[in-house]
Amino acid sequence: MTVSEHTRRVAEYLAAAPKADLPAAVVTKTCAHILDTVAAMVSGSRLPAGVRGAAYAATQHPSGPATVVGTGTRTRAVDAALANGMAAHADETDDSHPASLSHPGCGVVPAALAVAEELDSTGADLVRAVVAGYDVGPRVVLALGRPPVLTERSSYSTHAYAAQFGAAAAAAVLYGLDETGARHALSYAAQSASGVTTWLRDGNHVEKAYVFGGMPATNGVRAAALVASGCDGVDDAFTGHPNFLDAVSPLANPVLLADGLGERYEVQHTNIKKFAVGSPAQAAVQAVLDLVASDDPAPADIAAIEIVLPGDLAQVVDRRLMPDINVQYLVAGSLLDRRFTFAMAHDTDRMHAPDVVALMDRTTLVPDQEVSGVRTATVTLTMADGTTLRRHVDAVRGTVADPMSHQELVDKSLDLLVPVLGHDRSAEVLDLVTRLPEVPSARTLGELL
Repeated sequence: MTVSEHTRRVAEYLAAAPKADLPAAVVTKTCAHILDTVAAMVSGSRLPAGVRGAAYAATQHPSGPATVVGTGTRTRAVDAALANGMAAHADETDDSHPASLSHPGCGVVPAALAVAEELDSTGADLVRAVVAGYDVGPRVVLALGRPPVLTERSSYSTHAYAAQFGAAAAAAVLYGLDETGARHALSYAAQSASGVTTWLRDGNHVEKAYVFGGMPATNGVRAAALVASGCDGVDDAFTGHPNFLDAVSPLANPVLLADGLGERYEVQHTNIKKFAVGSPAQAAVQAVLDLVASDDPAPADIAAIEIVLPGDLAQVVDRRLMPDINVQYLVAGSLLDRRFTFAMAHDTDRMHAPDVVALMDRTTLVPDQEVSGVRTATVTLTMADGTTLRRHVDAVRGTVADPMSHQELVDKSLDLLVPVLGHDRSAEVLDLVTRLPEVPSARTLGELL
């Protein structure tokens, strides 16, 4: 069949990626996202989704070259990718790409690391593969047409799709697939792409971590590995009839598959979270911390709390069973502690403590139906004497509009790494990822994890 210009450009980009000369700023930003995702995998390895993903991987194959992070298990790349992908999204601290409404890192980085360990690729190879994954995965979702309202008018999971095609692209780069092979790998990825927003009803975050990270990571590795082993496939899964884009969305625009490819690097348009909480809750947490810093309100003197969030996202974090995605709890905990910590955000017992419950009972969440597609929040504290304290956050710290400093990223990473790896090992991980383009073997990173 005829291959469209858009599909061909994506495939040519992937075929050339193993030798791409990347801008220094892109390499630096990519290493930051690899560090951020590695820290998420390590901390997530101790949470239910990470533990269960690792337990599954341990049953699949007795040995292999790829590390299941936070465990002594080494297994096949396809199984390590699944376990590490689930761990990467277990604690809600992984990155997000706002334009595609997706979390690319929790699928792309575990897939790339697993294949890089399998092939004994260099650190530079790993970086190039991750860049390609971030470039391709979100663009597929943009070509679908992002659902304007996540919870009301959409049922397919943009998160699963972006990570799926991103993981396949990263694996294809590491396997060194040519232009034809890259097209076939993307076609296999299209056949296994899945994910519906029923994950909103997942109270334990295990299936959600599978949808966002584990499933796309393992499917992406498998898609590229099938082609690398000799399987051929459909030449163009994105155009002609039938095709993936039209099958999933009535808003498809295949031109966006290659728009700006090789010039606009999507990793530079991806946010790194400062707070390890569900994305819609971030701005509310920051607003409260700003109020603590500026006005130091005494929790006992707070008569009422109002949180205003975008209408499409409010219900995602409304009184959820898990503390790290329950915005009322996160606001209350931050007010009581006068700071944010990973431990507080993941403390289920604390969510039921009397002082926390008292503040949560005085909290009202207001969905602003006039606002969607952004991560903003307004928090208003009404004090016992009738005065009000209000803070609006437009750009959350860690977003592209308000990026964290390198030291803030280091501090966040250590908060996640040290409880599992200890201070010395965590320092080694930080050092190695910072100089990843110079590292002879990506297996060195796996060994540290």
